Amino acid sequence: MKRPTIFLIFILFILLAQGAGPAEPRAVYVLPAVGSVNPGLAEFIVDGLKEAEKQNAEALIIELDTPGGLDSSMRQIVQAISNARVPVVVYISPSGARAASAGVFVTLAAQVAAMAPGTNIGAAHPVSIGMSKMDATMEKKVLNDFVAYGRALAEERGRNQDWMEKAIRQSVSIAASEAVKLQVVDLVADNLDDLLTKINGRRVLVQGTPWVLKTAGAPVKRISEGLRHRILKYIADPNMAFILMMIGLAGIYFELAHPGVVLPGVIGALCLLLAFFAFQTLPINFIGILLILLAFVFFILEFKVISYGLLSLAGVVSLFLGAVMLFHGEGGGPGVSWGVLIPTVVTVSLFFIAVAGIVFRSHFQRAMTGAAGMVGEQGVAVTALSPEGQVFIHGEYWHAVSAEPIAAKEPVEILEVIGLKLRVRRVQKIS
Repeated sequence: MKRPTIFLIFILFILLAQGAGPAEPRAVYVLPAVGSVNPGLAEFIVDGLKEAEKQNAEALIIELDTPGGLDSSMRQIVQAISNARVPVVVYISPSGARAASAGVFVTLAAQVAAMAPGTNIGAAHPVSIGMSKMDATMEKKVLNDFVAYGRALAEERGRNQDWMEKAIRQSVSIAASEAVKLQVVDLVADNLDDLLTKINGRRVLVQGTPWVLKTAGAPVKRISEGLRHRILKYIADPNMAFILMMIGLAGIYFELAHPGVVLPGVIGALCLLLAFFAFQTLPINFIGILLILLAFVFFILEFKVISYGLLSLAGVVSLFLGAVMLFHGEGGGPGVSWGVLIPTVVTVSLFFIAVAGIVFRSHFQRAMTGAAGMVGEQGVAVTALSPEGQVFIHGEYWHAVSAEPIAAKEPVEILEVIGLKLRVRRVQKIS
């Protein structure tokens, strides 16, 4: 064999040997999930899962601290975790955090469930949020549905199904050490580094396919909330969305009643846009929105039509009914709480009525400026009016006309302003 050929084979062998070296470990993505389980948090977690899948991550760790939240958002998160193409680790942390109510379901849905010392999990009994109360039959149906759902999640991940049922039916809650003993979670980790060390080499199933976690020494990349997620997270609460809608309508109403003020209209439009942004993620009852808009129309008509308060009363009733019907509240769904609804409706109604009253009174007040404002003012005839002459009123000389003769220096009263001429009459003396 010729020497150049041997040399080329040698170079190729070296290159292949270098390429066969240890591959760089895949990154572990960490996502903070803090606060109530609402559409904003659900969208953040779903987007985080998509990013982890796109980057071919070794795992996604969800650092969870939640008091619970909406059933619909919880199911959206659980479904995303169950169908993810990367392993998901739910880590209840830091110390003092909790996974209550909806957070229990999110934790049990993950391939690996871990807790920091000093944390707790449980109290997953479904409740109806807002005004509507479930009757006995509906409560039983909802409770049984949650139990079946929770047991199915626990069974799929090999966790304690009986405890899950107790957490739902009896609202039991346990600390981290007890949760490991009862096989509710897999382990307790002091911090993130400890967690990565302890789950290294653990075998999990990702959509039925075995996966061995390689997290020791893996680079950690944190997923932070974007502006959209932060806004939606805070305004997707039904109470906040309702308040934003009321402020928005009040601002628009004030701008219509007093055109040209500008600022109330700008604030109102901004609040309405934020409210509608939240509404797209919440189970809205459109009859409730129509009733609130009808109340808005009634209040506007109040300063256009003399109804002696009947339109305002209709507006208050329509506003109250619309607020009650705005969200679906059964089966653990969201709704506006009485503590928010009553003060908000009363405050907004009083504001609407007060503004309408001011506009109504202004329609019956005599104009104080311009030509209309001069009618009724008094002055003195400078020359005799027979029928025309000059008068002195408010420091100015005017050309005036009178239907009756008026001698000079007699007091006169303005009846009408006709261009630059006044129509006046003699002031009647009271004997």
